[in-house]
Amino acid sequence: MTIATFRFYEELNGFLAPERRRREFQCSCARAATTKHMIEALGVPHTEVELVLLNGESVGFDRLLKNGDRVAVYPKFEALDISPLLQVREHPMRVTRFVADAHLGGLAHLLRMTGFDTLYDNNFEDSEIENIAAREGRIVLTRDRELLKRRTITHGCYVHAIKSTQQLGEIFDRLDLARSARPFTLCLHCNAPLRAIDKSQVQLRVPPAVRERFEHFSTCDVCLRVFWEGSHWRCMRTLLDGIMPAG
Repeated sequence: MTIATFRFYEELNGFLAPERRRREFQCSCARAATTKHMIEALGVPHTEVELVLLNGESVGFDRLLKNGDRVAVYPKFEALDISPLLQVREHPMRVTRFVADAHLGGLAHLLRMTGFDTLYDNNFEDSEIENIAAREGRIVLTRDRELLKRRTITHGCYVHAIKSTQQLGEIFDRLDLARSARPFTLCLHCNAPLRAIDKSQVQLRVPPAVRERFEHFSTCDVCLRVFWEGSHWRCMRTLLDGIMPAG
């Protein structure tokens, strides 16, 4: 029988049974079990893991466990660059873009508002999300930990917050998105780029009161919606000011 000792750190403990949180514990492992197999068997999606130390050595998810092994599992490090140590993923994400599951429509809307390419459809099946993530190199956002355990999903975030505004702040903090945000550059409805449009071209596309009060407009060439800096824009601007540095 193979028995290994595990210790999970920081927020990863939230996925564990209460008696296993913030302490070392021993666990029987299946025959030929890998680090990934056991980490997920204990309830932690592999996409939440940034570093695995096996007997003090950084290893990948495919390392086979042996009797007496000691496994330390860490989430993303906020204040320390550990990239020279990383073994768990072969390729980093070069472009930050997302696919959100059916329960995160509000978050998808807000991420588009901040300029992040985010696919969302409340009819997406888990298998479709998995295929999109693998094919297009997207980060999966979900509140379903089982989705994040799917084999071909390499990058994903389990979203802890319930309200969409809090979810946005959580993802911004976790992935350090503030510096790369480009607010109001994507259509909130269809995720396509927005472009500026002259006021003279929107005369028949917006209400008369809007034409009188506003000078600057943008449009989406896919859904043909027109946007302006009205009350909804001001509310979103206030939200952004709370999560993005000034200037």
